[in-house]
Amino acid sequence: MKRNFNSDNVTPACAPIMAALQAANEEPMPSYGADPLTLRLQAKASEVFEREVALFPVATGTAANALALAQLVPSYGAVYCYEAAHIVTDECGAPEFFTGGAKPIGLAAADGMILPEQIEKAVAFAQDMGVHHVKPAAVSLTQASEWGTVYTLAHVKAIAEVAKRHGLGLHMDGARFANALAHLDCSAADATWRCGVDVLSLGATKNGALCAEAVVFFDSKRAEDFARRRKQAGHLWSKMRFLSAQLLAYLSDDLWLKNARHANAMAAALAHALKDLKGVHLLQSVDANELFVAMPKALVASLEAADFQFYRWPYPGLGDAVAIRLVTSYATTGSDVEALAAAAQRFPACS
Repeated sequence: MKRNFNSDNVTPACAPIMAALQAANEEPMPSYGADPLTLRLQAKASEVFEREVALFPVATGTAANALALAQLVPSYGAVYCYEAAHIVTDECGAPEFFTGGAKPIGLAAADGMILPEQIEKAVAFAQDMGVHHVKPAAVSLTQASEWGTVYTLAHVKAIAEVAKRHGLGLHMDGARFANALAHLDCSAADATWRCGVDVLSLGATKNGALCAEAVVFFDSKRAEDFARRRKQAGHLWSKMRFLSAQLLAYLSDDLWLKNARHANAMAAALAHALKDLKGVHLLQSVDANELFVAMPKALVASLEAADFQFYRWPYPGLGDAVAIRLVTSYATTGSDVEALAAAAQRFPACS
């Protein structure tokens, strides 16, 4: 039996979201976002974030990130972010394309979380270079980060203070925002606009949706003409109700947090089962639903042969060990975790 820890993108859509889609399919509704589900979604999002927000559904996280940054950054602007952020490595130049040429500038961070002083230094360098350098325009944070770590509220606030002092917008890539929120155990408002975040790319696809993301602006002035930007990019669905139905179900009855808490709990259980095995060690803290683990090459091969699916991950300095990434989701079961842990514990070199 194959047990898939490749990604939280591989899961089926969860039952409440499929039910919401089925309900949205029962009768005709107005097109291009004039439907009652999209209107209810706006109200629900404002309730969840404890202030009036401007929320724009889109179909992919790449679109959410690229279009959000295009709203914040001129074509000659700089976006400061982690050097292996998705906007740098995984979006095929979409941020550069939709901003008309803005440049993501990656900053080193062993745990995936950049520091306020790095932004200060980068801005000072840009100011020294003057017109020859792209203009500091925005900061983008990934929450939870590409290494599965989660920025604390104090960390985000400190970065926001630097950003505001230099007139930079603050974007949050929240592909796994619900997992971060579950870890932080605070309100969505506390984790975003109260920390100084200007715009959030709110992910749902990795956490139980079929295909639904959103761009959330916490100040309507920031959203001026964004509807046209979304249309130009091809993300204004004529049958917008099918995106909105997913997001409305996602934010209702705490579904997004229930799914995220389960995924996080499965990751924590797996980390607990693996951390004390001989020759195995965690490469990062397990804050959300991703584990990065160093294992003997033979153990990795043994797990692959036993039909456990995961990605080998580049990580320098491990010698004869191999780094792998294990991702849990709302659909991961306790038996999935127990089976992988048992297979690792049975491996002779780890016992």
